[in-house]
Amino acid sequence: MKRRQVLFGACAASVTVPLFASTPALRIMVAYPPGGVSDSVARVLARQLTPILDRAVVVENRAGVGGGLALAEVARAAPDGRLLGFSAISPLALSPHFGQPEPRVVPVSGVMHTPLLLVGTSALVARNFADMVREARAAHPGLRWATSGVGTIGHLALEQVKLQMKLDLVHVPYTGGAPQLQDALAARFELLSSNLAPLQLDYVRTGRLFALAVGAPHRSGQLPAVPTFAEAGCAGANLSSLFGLFAPAGTPAALVKRFNAACAEVLGQPEFRRMLAEGGNQPATGSAADFAQEIRRQREANGKLVAMMKTR
Repeated sequence: MKRRQVLFGACAASVTVPLFASTPALRIMVAYPPGGVSDSVARVLARQLTPILDRAVVVENRAGVGGGLALAEVARAAPDGRLLGFSAISPLALSPHFGQPEPRVVPVSGVMHTPLLLVGTSALVARNFADMVREARAAHPGLRWATSGVGTIGHLALEQVKLQMKLDLVHVPYTGGAPQLQDALAARFELLSSNLAPLQLDYVRTGRLFALAVGAPHRSGQLPAVPTFAEAGCAGANLSSLFGLFAPAGTPAALVKRFNAACAEVLGQPEFRRMLAEGGNQPATGSAADFAQEIRRQREANGKLVAMMKTR
């Protein structure tokens, strides 16, 4: 098969079939359950990496601990270029501030920036952020707020809203996007913070969920009427997620560079960028060193936020 014969396609539920029997497949371990935005993007990424790397690229899911479970497995793997992790940077930049172990992995490449979206379910009476705050202050016990787990961006946003708006909110942690979205539609809690994704947008547009705020520097083009957390008066919760690829510690620099270059080639493809944009995401380009520097920057900033939360 020639390098460019694999066509860009919609995300499939099955993994890529190995094409090159003589070359070991590259496994990409997605840190979240099937069906979420990160899983969908990872599967398209795997399809596109296959012809670039001249080897089969397969996707596995290992959800749990806000992405930490998958990256812990990557950290235990041999640094031989056969396993990469695909995760938000939370296990490195946020979770350690909540006492969770930091996996020993090497940043390979950023892939996408994803805004945080806060929605209300049908269990919530309010239909905007200000009314939600009023409803939360009157609720006993507090409103239930679901996230993808302890130490995730959604959890940090929840804690910031609690602090800045002086609300009693009950944290409901999940292991990933798909299960919490199903329970959101079943109204098993009032609030959900998750990565902005096409499926969530569809449910907002059809009235099954109600967008209250987005975490981003500017309003989302998909939800122009919805304020950012900063505009809603809660700047500390104005957060977004950065996703990327990680390799086991000790992976040779030349191999990291090769994977980074291959990822950059995919990120430069108009079809891939269009797919990201349709879900409200932006490509995260740059070298492995750039990716590592951004993780360090966010870790420092998150540390200050978490320390402030703990002292109040």
